Amino acid sequence: MKKLLLAAALSAAAFTGATAQQQPQGPEYTAPAVAAKPAGGPVKNANYVVDPTHTFVMYEMGHYGTTTNRGRFSTKDGSVQIDGTGASGKVDITMDISSINTGVDLLNRHVQSKDFFNVAEFPTGRFVADRIDFSGGKVVDVPGTLTLMGQTKPVTLKAVRFNCYLSPLINRQVCGGDFETTVERSDWGITWGLNFGFENKVKLLVQVEAVNVQ
Repeated sequence: MKKLLLAAALSAAAFTGATAQQQPQGPEYTAPAVAAKPAGGPVKNANYVVDPTHTFVMYEMGHYGTTTNRGRFSTKDGSVQIDGTGASGKVDITMDISSINTGVDLLNRHVQSKDFFNVAEFPTGRFVADRIDFSGGKVVDVPGTLTLMGQTKPVTLKAVRFNCYLSPLINRQVCGGDFETTVERSDWGITWGLNFGFENKVKLLVQVEAVNVQ
């Protein structure tokens, strides 16, 4: 039901967005009045459904001490539950590792192979957290576990920014932010290139938006 509601909301957003593009863009044009409404922080006891069109993961890995290799993969689905205190909650997000895109076809095939993510055997990853740390109504840390290549390791996502807004397109509260962490890929058995120039430390940059479906 929640996924159907989110799909309907996103469809409405796409339709409204297309309509908005047809509006005049000169001085006489103003944004919808609903855009000015404050949304507050995450709602107590609320359930949020992750919007996959605004939620993805990027990684950065050093390359021979010169440039940085970057890639991005999408999310399949996910949920965020805020507890009754409004000061903690739970997160469960599934990532589509097979969607990984480096911008280079040859490199895409390599990172999808057994040398790296082995997507034929492990097409998805998962981040799960049983706690969300807040400060002043905003998320600051999400300590949890990341499952890749069939192995689960602890990871804490630190918020670089976080906010909630009332979407002018779907008239629902949306909360989200940018999160970062640095991991060692060998913890998940990804060791290719460690002995000839590819760094073990990998920076993960996570963008998340979730829609309040209550």
